[in-house]
Amino acid sequence: MAAKEFIVAIELGSSKMTGIAGQKNLDGSITVLAMVKEDSSSFIRKGYVYNIDKTAQCLTNIIKKLENQLKTEILQVYVGVGGQSIRSVRNIVAKDLPADTRITQDMVIELMDANRNMKYQDQEILDAAVQEYKVDSQYQLDPVGIQASHLEGNFLNILQRTAFYRNLNKCFEVAGINVAEMYLAPLALADAVLTEAEKRSGCALVDIGSDTTTVSVYSKNILRHLAVIPLGSNNITKDIATLQMEESDAERMKLKYASAYTDNNDIDNNLKYSIDPERQVESRKFIEIVEGRLEEIIENVWYQIPSEYYDKLLGGIILTGGGSNMSNIEQAFMNHTHVDKIRTAKFVTHTINATQEDIKAKDGKMNTVLGLLAKGDMNCAGNEFSNDLFGQKKESNTHTANDQRQARQISEIPAGVIRTEAEKQKAEEEKRRLQEEIDRQKREEEEAERQRIAAEKRENSAWNKLKKGILKFGKSIVEEEE
Repeated sequence: MAAKEFIVAIELGSSKMTGIAGQKNLDGSITVLAMVKEDSSSFIRKGYVYNIDKTAQCLTNIIKKLENQLKTEILQVYVGVGGQSIRSVRNIVAKDLPADTRITQDMVIELMDANRNMKYQDQEILDAAVQEYKVDSQYQLDPVGIQASHLEGNFLNILQRTAFYRNLNKCFEVAGINVAEMYLAPLALADAVLTEAEKRSGCALVDIGSDTTTVSVYSKNILRHLAVIPLGSNNITKDIATLQMEESDAERMKLKYASAYTDNNDIDNNLKYSIDPERQVESRKFIEIVEGRLEEIIENVWYQIPSEYYDKLLGGIILTGGGSNMSNIEQAFMNHTHVDKIRTAKFVTHTINATQEDIKAKDGKMNTVLGLLAKGDMNCAGNEFSNDLFGQKKESNTHTANDQRQARQISEIPAGVIRTEAEKQKAEEEKRRLQEEIDRQKREEEEAERQRIAAEKRENSAWNKLKKGILKFGKSIVEEEE
């Protein structure tokens, strides 16, 4: 990219909203140019936007701060979508065909469209992951070209409450921020921290956030299950706070003393942890509180993994997110799930060049927003700020997201990408325009057919037959006289 080309990504977390700008280099690495964090705990809960105005104001603040660091206007941003209401549902769409029909790409697209047009009460389909196709009695990943009399598409639909989806879109509309693309945050994270071998052999990615824990199950390079648990590391903090202390003190103690697992023989019954200069808490009591809540989180994670994949997680369990920093977290998961292969993804697999301490910490907290940054493929830079007293901007040949990308139909949307409200409306308008054109052509064809039939009727009418007979008789008399 040129010096004034960069990509901007925003993650709307339950505790922090993070904006990041980065430049993709020719060698595949990413250089982080600017980063801003804002507290979001008062208006985003468990990934859901509760206050549109406050969220919009926070987004505006982030954009302004990034622009000041970059000395360049931000034209559009990439956005990660996650939160408690996201879940996956399996769906099958079947189609009977004449015997020995050769399956075409259009038939496959027809199944995909039928699946994406499914209606769920109060739910919006964000994405649809193709699991496989059943061709007669055989399963195939690509059925095109195969002869069959029956075709089934097996899909994993990712849903979110319609109200949540609309609130998120509304926030950016109120803030006046163009959205280049919305992306499913769990999928962006998975692509950033999982290896191809893990996805192929089967694994579970567990992202332990502040208010939620997201579970993504992969097998044969395909997303098989996605669920968000309304429990996170903040629940541990709140439990510690029941020892009669402020949550700020509880969070400090969690970071300093908490361990996901402590062997009973290693617990010192005489040891006490300091709450403040005047108060202390018994270490055993503290350990029991922490481990009790963490055990609940792990049990919920394991419950969310479909039973048919229990013995197929050859790639193991991969932990990430801020909550994965707790000491002995891998041992705790191993004890409760009996999965021996567990690792913690502290950082993304991309090469990141950065001077920001939050990124250099490599503690799993920045993995999602860095994954979103890596997904960006359109320039987000607008006009460059000048240094004159009036704050004028230099002219720039940039365009809005709507100018750069045409409205895409369902079959054209890449995996993990979510159409914004604006793009959906644009696609609907295009679909309506095409349908109107088809209807117009049909009416013209029907009118032409009516005129042809009417002409035939006139040609074959009794008067026409009499007229033809007279002309024929007259012609024969003339021929006889000659």
